[in-house]
Amino acid sequence: MPLRSNGRLDWDKLRVFHAVAEAGSFTHASETLNLSQSAVSRQISALEEALGVSLFHRHARGLILTEQGDLLYKTVHEVFSKLNSVEGLLTETKQNAEGPLRVTTTVAFGSVWLTGRLKDFIRKYPDIQVTLRLDDQELDLAMREADVAIRFNEPKQPDLIQRHLGNLRSKLYASPEYLKDRGLPQTLADLKNHDLVLFGEGIVPVASLHWLPDLLTKSKIPFRAGLRVNNIYGIYRAVKAGIGIGPLPEYFLQEGRGIVQVLPELEGPPLDAYFVYPEELRNSARVTVFRDYLVREIARARSQLTVVSQAPDTIRTAS
Repeated sequence: MPLRSNGRLDWDKLRVFHAVAEAGSFTHASETLNLSQSAVSRQISALEEALGVSLFHRHARGLILTEQGDLLYKTVHEVFSKLNSVEGLLTETKQNAEGPLRVTTTVAFGSVWLTGRLKDFIRKYPDIQVTLRLDDQELDLAMREADVAIRFNEPKQPDLIQRHLGNLRSKLYASPEYLKDRGLPQTLADLKNHDLVLFGEGIVPVASLHWLPDLLTKSKIPFRAGLRVNNIYGIYRAVKAGIGIGPLPEYFLQEGRGIVQVLPELEGPPLDAYFVYPEELRNSARVTVFRDYLVREIARARSQLTVVSQAPDTIRTAS
C-alpha cells in the first residue's frame, strides 16, 4: 500500500499510530505527541476506517494491537527506525559528530557501569542525542532497533562490525551483614552451609551465568539457592540486601556499594565484551567518537577490568 497524504495511509496518521502502539494508550501517546487525547483517537479511527480493519483491541486497561495492527506496527516501526538513522547520517560530518545515537546493552552493565560514565561524553558532544535501551534480550541492529550495542556474547549476526573490548571476570560476593550473621566461607565446600543467590529462568544476557552451580554440582557439593533471579542487577540487589552469596561480574565491586568479595580464588569463565554496530554506520562520526570514548573509559578502569584489547574493528560476514 502506498504511503500518500491523500490516500488510505499518510505520514501523520502513521506517526500517531506508531506512538499509540508504543505507548499502549491514547493518553500516554497524546502526551508524547503533544496532541489532545480526542485528536489522537480521531486519527486512529480515521486510519482504521480507511483500511477497513481494527488496529487495536480496546479495553479498560489500555490498548492491545490486533493481528492486523501488529503487522502494520512492525512495518511502520522499521520504516521510522531507518528514517531516524538516515537523518542522523545526513546531518553529521566527520568534523561535527551529531544526531541521535541509540545504545543498547544489558540491564546490569548499563545501570551499574555505563550510565555513571556518560556525563563527560554528553558534555563533550552536546549535539549527539544519546538514548540508552537497556535490555537483556539482544536487539536487532540490522533492523535498526538500536545503532550500537555493548554485548557479552560474541555476535553471530552477519554484516556487523565488532570491536573486542576485553573481558570481565565473575567472582563471588556477599554483604558484610550476611557474613557477620552466617560466617565467612573458607573453601568451596563451605558453600553448602550458605544461602546462594543464583540466576533463574529467563533470557541469558551473558555466557556462563551458571558457572557456580555447575562447579558445585561437578564437585558433588550440595547447595541451596535462597533466591533465584532472572536478572544480574537483581542478583546484586539481593546480595547487597543480605539474602545470600552470589556470583557477579567484577564491575559490581568497583561500582556497587555494600558488597565484599568472598573466596577470591574462585572465578567464573571470562566474559568477553564487544562493541557492535552495523556496517552502514562504519563512517558515522557519532559512532566513532562514542566507541573511542568507551574504549578510553574501560582502559581507565583497568585496575578492576581486564586491559582493553587493541585489536581493530572487524566485520563478521555470512559464512
